[in-house]
Amino acid sequence: MTEPVEHRRLIIAGTGAAGLTAAIYAARSNNEPLVLEGDEPGGQLTLTSEVENFPGFPEGLSGPDLINNMKEQAKRFGAEVEHGIVESIDDSERPFRVELANGDVYTADAFIAASGASARTLGVPGEDDLMGYGVSTCATCDGAFFRGEDMLVVGGGDAAFEEAHFLTKFADTVYLAHRREEFRAEDYWIDRVQKKVDEGEIELLRNTELLEIHGSAEEGVDHVTLATNDEGYPADKLDDPDTETYDFDVGAVFVAIGHTPNTEYLASTGVELDETGYIKTHGGDGGNQTATDVDGLFGAGDVVDFHYQQAVTAAGMGTKAAIDADEYLESQAEAAAEAESEPTAEADD
Repeated sequence: MTEPVEHRRLIIAGTGAAGLTAAIYAARSNNEPLVLEGDEPGGQLTLTSEVENFPGFPEGLSGPDLINNMKEQAKRFGAEVEHGIVESIDDSERPFRVELANGDVYTADAFIAASGASARTLGVPGEDDLMGYGVSTCATCDGAFFRGEDMLVVGGGDAAFEEAHFLTKFADTVYLAHRREEFRAEDYWIDRVQKKVDEGEIELLRNTELLEIHGSAEEGVDHVTLATNDEGYPADKLDDPDTETYDFDVGAVFVAIGHTPNTEYLASTGVELDETGYIKTHGGDGGNQTATDVDGLFGAGDVVDFHYQQAVTAAGMGTKAAIDADEYLESQAEAAAEAESEPTAEADD
């Protein structure tokens, strides 16, 4: 068995808004956190070119700048940030044994999982190049930047319908493209979007798939290439004479095909996950809201929250997790001190 590199009082997985806010609070509580930065440093915020809804920045700032500011603030209070992908956690004994993908092993008295959720993307040409420049996975983050534009939302579930409905606040017309005839959204969202369709604010593009996004970082999205086939899944039927491929003018593209929580490393622990992999925390009123079913292991941010998924709510949850972890560590220290102070029973004569 690999020997631990070192022992840490607290380890935080993730350097998004939740992880870095937790690091700031934990460092100020003298818990000297080690913050592990994974494959997506900064999380979803780094895909956002401008953030205008985070309190305290009336002129807005870029997502990467906001993350860098948080990181520097955490470091100033004593947090240590290192690159590392958590491979597994052994919660069968204390301290926790945390193994990284590179083979390094740490032990920790407490652990905060703030590893976020990765937005699913389509993998079409132009998507990566224009992410943050007209392509987005968050309508509430970026919709206002494209006021007056025609916008395309890709997806057929609740997330896509909610995004399309929200974007009618800003768009000239919202086009909702889905690769099948039938949508997967709940009736509630289908009914709400249908009202917008009736009012001319949303147009449904059934049996339609996005093939390519055209534009530049300087000018943003110029247009997209779509394919349609009445039998659905047109991207798989490009050679079918019934498949029509055409260019379509829009000023922004929102990919809303869901998120995948980064919780694979918790699979062998006692942490309860929902059916899609999000962490279940205690929640409720009072303290310990971010606690999981494993004592000393806490969850914060998009790895828990599949609904709001905003930087400010993630930061708030990171604050709670750091406070919950600090209270846990204090209680463990007090219990250890009491155990040491108890007089040893004299042996029987």
